[in-house]
Amino acid sequence: MEIYAIRLTEGMDLKIEIQRVVKEKQIKAGIILSSVGCVSKARFRVADGINVKQINKNMEILSLNGTLSPNGVHLHISYSNQEGVSFGGHLVEGNIVNTTCELVIGILGNYKFTRVMDPNTGYGELITKTQEL
Repeated sequence: MEIYAIRLTEGMDLKIEIQRVVKEKQIKAGIILSSVGCVSKARFRVADGINVKQINKNMEILSLNGTLSPNGVHLHISYSNQEGVSFGGHLVEGNIVNTTCELVIGILGNYKFTRVMDPNTGYGELITKTQEL
């Protein structure tokens, strides 16, 4: 596994920057290993698969995980507010980095991830293939 680490700075959109890294580094199969930081605006889709919540307050990122492929990322995030209450869901665009976000990505060199529309779920679902090294 190859490791790529980056620091995102104030004003950057978390999901857009992850997608940019995937494209720029030509990541064929990746995973989020670590993400530590904070946002000034949090946006996430909740478990009903439809509704998006938005919170315009400083939030700590507690965890971010998911898979990265050239034709899509699937990411879940959890936050903590100023009272220490935690919540989260599916990461969507619009999560704006406050001061910093330290992001570490694992690149799986012997895999290729793609996403194919699944008529049962209505989403592009992960297809994994191993490649000869």
